[in-house]
Amino acid sequence: MTHPYFEKARHPRVLAHRGLVTAAGGDSGVWENSAAAFAAAHAAGAEYIETDCQVTADGDVVLFHDETLERLTGDPRAIREVRTRELARIFADHGGLLTVSEALSSFPTSRFNIDVKTAEATDLIGPLLVDHTHRVLVTSFSDANRRAAIASTLRAGAALRPATSGGSRTIAALRSLSALRLSPARALRDIDALQIPERHSGLRILTPALLRAAHRHDVEVHVWTVNDADDMRRLVAFGVDGVVSDRADLALATLAR
Repeated sequence: MTHPYFEKARHPRVLAHRGLVTAAGGDSGVWENSAAAFAAAHAAGAEYIETDCQVTADGDVVLFHDETLERLTGDPRAIREVRTRELARIFADHGGLLTVSEALSSFPTSRFNIDVKTAEATDLIGPLLVDHTHRVLVTSFSDANRRAAIASTLRAGAALRPATSGGSRTIAALRSLSALRLSPARALRDIDALQIPERHSGLRILTPALLRAAHRHDVEVHVWTVNDADDMRRLVAFGVDGVVSDRADLALATLAR
């Protein structure tokens, strides 16, 4: 049965990777995973926003990819060591910090794909998603984190579990099972999507067998991170259901044709 997360939305899916930083936005200092990046994705017509969450020193679940501030600011501190107010000040000139709750309230029509980066976030995020599970997909490279976040959401009183995308172990199991022509039913239990790179470390992850196995069980396949128009067209022609892209504007224009 199709999760509401996918209902009444365009296919193939375009997931705006950490929002959309346009050329103008980049010139003005806008960062990924900021309110401005999400607003740009929404303005471009993206229905889906892919993002990531970390936990601050205050226990707030904020939308931030890295474990530390190093890449964006040169500051080596971990996000868990930084107070939310300070992080907001750091983001002030770069598009604006968002917590999970702020993103859900500020973009009420957007569908969010949230990568839970830490085990600490799993208990905290559940209550924040209770009223939004129809438009949230929870994912993580860690299947344990993914399952814990979903369990937290249901414990908090959600009537519907969020959609979910399998983690690294799920993907590895499915790839092996599909190659051996064995049933992937157990590996795909309660999985709504597989979000995978086309290749990883020289190994092809997206294979015809994996795609067929996923589709037989009504599981969508989304490929990340795809920024070239020819690759977008090729992958959709291959049969994937969506692309995760830094160029959601390009992807929407390309796949609308």
